[in-house]
Amino acid sequence: MAVKDLNDALLDLMKDLLHAEKQLTKALPKMAKKAGHDELRQAFESHLEETQEHVTRLEQAFEAMDEKPRTKVCHAMQGLIEEGEEASQEAEEGSTRDAMLIAAAQKVEHYEIASYGTAVVWAQQLDQGKVAKLLHATLDEEKEADEKLTQIAESGVNVAAENE
Repeated sequence: MAVKDLNDALLDLMKDLLHAEKQLTKALPKMAKKAGHDELRQAFESHLEETQEHVTRLEQAFEAMDEKPRTKVCHAMQGLIEEGEEASQEAEEGSTRDAMLIAAAQKVEHYEIASYGTAVVWAQQLDQGKVAKLLHATLDEEKEADEKLTQIAESGVNVAAENE
C-alpha cells in the first residue's frame, strides 16, 4: 500500500503494531517459562493477558476507521524477540538470565511506547478520537509494564545477578 497521507501512515503503523502484538502473544509464554524469579514470571504472564487485550483494541481501532484489521510484518519486533531469545539461551539459569530477560522485555516495551505514542498523536491530529482513546489505553499499559520491569530489576534481580 502506498502511503499518501497521515491517515494512511496511521493505518500502516497500526498494521505494524497488530503484527507486533501478535508476535508477543507467542513470545511472552516462552519468556515466562524461562524466568526464574517468581515476580518476573508473573509480570510476563500478566502482560500476556494485557497483550491479548492490545490486539482486541487495535482491531477495534481499525473498525472505528471503517477498515478491516490487517497486519504488516513488524521486522523490528521480530528482531527484538530474536535478540531476547538469543540472550536467554546464552545465559545460564538464574538471576543473570532474569536480568537479560528484563532488558529484552524493556527493549520491546520501549519500541511499543514509541510506536503507540506516535499513533496516538496521529489519531488525535486526524480527529479520530475513539482510535486515539483505544491506542492511549494501550500506551498507558505499556508504560506501566516498563515501570514494573524496572521495579523487579531494581528490587533484587540485578543485585542477585551481580552476586552470581
